[in-house]
Amino acid sequence: MKKLFLASAVSALFVAPATVLAQAKPAPVPTLDKILEASGISVSGYIDAGYTHSDRNQAAFTTRVFDQQNNSFGLNQFGLTVAKQPKEGFGGLVNITVGRDAQFIHSLPEAAPGSMFDVTQAFAQYAGGPLTLIAGKFTTLHGTEVIASSGNTNISRSILFGAVPFTHTGVRATWALSDTVSLIAGVNNGWDQLTDTNKGKTAELGATLNPIKPLSITLSGYSGKEGAAPNEGTRTSFNAVASYTIIDPLSVGLEFLNVSQDIPGAGGSTTKAKYSGFAGYVTYMFTPKFRGVVRAESFDDKDGVHFGTAGTKYKEVTLTGSFLTSDSFEARIEGRRDQATNTAFTDYAGAASKTMTSIALQGLYKF
Repeated sequence: MKKLFLASAVSALFVAPATVLAQAKPAPVPTLDKILEASGISVSGYIDAGYTHSDRNQAAFTTRVFDQQNNSFGLNQFGLTVAKQPKEGFGGLVNITVGRDAQFIHSLPEAAPGSMFDVTQAFAQYAGGPLTLIAGKFTTLHGTEVIASSGNTNISRSILFGAVPFTHTGVRATWALSDTVSLIAGVNNGWDQLTDTNKGKTAELGATLNPIKPLSITLSGYSGKEGAAPNEGTRTSFNAVASYTIIDPLSVGLEFLNVSQDIPGAGGSTTKAKYSGFAGYVTYMFTPKFRGVVRAESFDDKDGVHFGTAGTKYKEVTLTGSFLTSDSFEARIEGRRDQATNTAFTDYAGAASKTMTSIALQGLYKF
């Protein structure tokens, strides 16, 4: 009996501390994403890497903005966005772009040409009721396509994407009149100018309309002095974008762009140069994991103010297939053919051509 009592007592000595420790076990340390979520800060990003091959020498001339590789793999973009944008009160957003695409979107004089790091957006925000104000550097209202690869369904960007500004530095106000109508107004330094190159300012106006659930319309316009003094001239642009979901797997989109630029001449005279273009998109989800996109566009560089050759018209057709392996990863393959009314393109032997054909592969990871 004594032995049984002693054994029980010894067992209790070992069990009691373990029970106390189990009861006193500290709570799990919160992870970084939980801490940020609780603070209202969001962090998101993506990595875009791929391969592009072209049958023409894009170093001589190209209609592209980003995918200018003749035969090369590349880290196109690493994008990171940190934001705190409450529905009421003050907040802000910072967005950086790193990679070969970053060297083409710098605002003057933000960085030396060729730098592969860009502060694409950085602005303070105030929201109160239907009004949202931002001040700093932010992306343009123009265009269907955007700088961030994760916001597009094609690998290459359209010709129209390269014919509008990327960013503006200034102030912008958005007034939500209702769930279906918002009005936008702002003042900034102009097209892609961190520091204004002249004393004039550019005004922006816009509206987003959602009259019925499947239809979305965005209208935007800019007008102001562009160019360095004393050779600045008024540039006015208008852009309209519409998208419509016909049925759940099928949607279409249309874009129209018109830009005019006043060019000062001798004796105080002024000439007006113009360019314009259309783009159309058809997107079809064959299955939840397979998507096909067709893009077709026409661009008229009437006075050569954009590409430098007056009277040349450009067309391109792009076919992109995507395999959405998960919510975070997407693999894409693309074929594209550009055509000009004049011999704008050059092959590797130096011979001129009216066409350019390219293929591209892309891996896109989002987090």
